[in-house]
Amino acid sequence: MYEDLFAERIAKLRIQKNVSAREMSLAIGQNENYINRIENKKAFPSMQGFFYICEYLNISPKDFFEFDVSRPKDLNDLTKGLIKLNDSQLDIIIALVKEFQKKA
Repeated sequence: MYEDLFAERIAKLRIQKNVSAREMSLAIGQNENYINRIENKKAFPSMQGFFYICEYLNISPKDFFEFDVSRPKDLNDLTKGLIKLNDSQLDIIIALVKEFQKKA
């Protein structure tokens, strides 16, 4: 079960980044079939390999395993931006989010 989730998560995040499995493999210093083998459940990365994958995807290992978060990099970027807002700006964003949630 977790093998499937792991492989699917790498594929989804890689596709969001708009790179091929080959391109990603080579970018993290592996052979051209490395990511493809992981996505096809024929191999798992070492811990170091996993950290390189997360670094390449610009996410933390924690973000990788939050399977219900579809766009972790964007969410992290948004959070970093929210931290810089003043109280009144943040109140506006909170109200907007609540309004979107009503319509969902």
